[in-house]
This record gives sequence, structure tokens and C-alpha cells, in this order.
Amino acid sequence: MIAIMSALNERLLALADAQLELQAGRTLFRTGDAVRKLYIVLAGEVHLVRRRLNGTAIVLQRAQAKQLLAEASLFAPRYHCDALSEHGALLARIDKESVLQAQRDDPRWLLDVATHLAAEVQRARARAELLALRTVRDRLDGWLALHGELPARGGWIAVAREIGVTPEALYRELARHPVAGNGPLPLAR
Repeated sequence: MIAIMSALNERLLALADAQLELQAGRTLFRTGDAVRKLYIVLAGEVHLVRRRLNGTAIVLQRAQAKQLLAEASLFAPRYHCDALSEHGALLARIDKESVLQAQRDDPRWLLDVATHLAAEVQRARARAELLALRTVRDRLDGWLALHGELPARGGWIAVAREIGVTPEALYRELARHPVAGNGPLPLAR
């Protein structure tokens, strides 16, 4: 899988027409914008976010270095979510039509893209299972099972968004949760 991802990234990067720097808190695209470009995160992190009716947000993807961002949009006319930079990011920009043309010209592209999308479906299903859990503790346990460990303290708000709870609910759970077997997590530092 990693070799195929790497080969796909290399092919895509060869088609890149620019690099973009996205400052912290900035939006790359919004729900409903026309899809004209594909992006690879070169450094930093960009989140795909969908807003719920109550105003809260769910993170659909946390694209980090060497990961494709919103790759399923390659086959859609419009974006179905917002792309936001939490802490800043550097991205490679690739013209959507050049990727589609490359796929028509060389069928090996299709295998690489299909393999990548299959892995993303598996990750999305795991997240759907996580969001179906009822308690904050169960969601946190599920998130830890998928990701291994919590990010540094500044990343906890992003975790709360990803598991569909308020930051306050996550902080309360972290105060009593034996994260990684270390007992309750100290909140004051």
C-alpha cells in the first residue's frame, strides 16, 4: 500500500503546477466551490470539515504531509465540505483535468487511484463506527485505537471535532481517562 501511495504521489507531484502556502485558520475551499484542482499536503495539516445544523463541525479528513486532500473530489463537480488549515500548511496544486487526462492515457493511474480510494473507504468506515458510539469515553477509546495516542495539548480541539463532541466534553473525559495506561491525564501544566 505505501509503495502504491508513494507512486501515486510521485505521479501527481509531477503534474503539480504550483505550491501554495495556507496560513493557520485559512480556508482553501468551501462547500459548493467548483472542483478544479487536486492538492497534496507537503507540510502541515489541512482538515476537511463539514458543518452540522447545530453549528458544530465534524472533521472528515486530517490530511498531513504526503497525503492527498479531498481526493474523491477528483470525480465530483463541487466540493462537499470545507478545507481548513489548523496550524498552516504547504500544498502542491494539481489541475484536475490534467489528472483525468493522465488516467485516460495510462490505465496504471486508475489502479493506483482505485487502491488509494479503497484504503480511504476503509478509514471512513472506521470513523463512521467511531461516530456511532454513544459516549464520549467510547468515542475517545475508539479514536485512540485508530490513532495510537493523543496529539500534544494544542491538538485536542481537533480531536474533539473529529469525534463529534465539544472540546469541553473531551476535556472532562480526558480528566478521568487512563490515556495509554498512565492514569488520569493532568490538565494543568
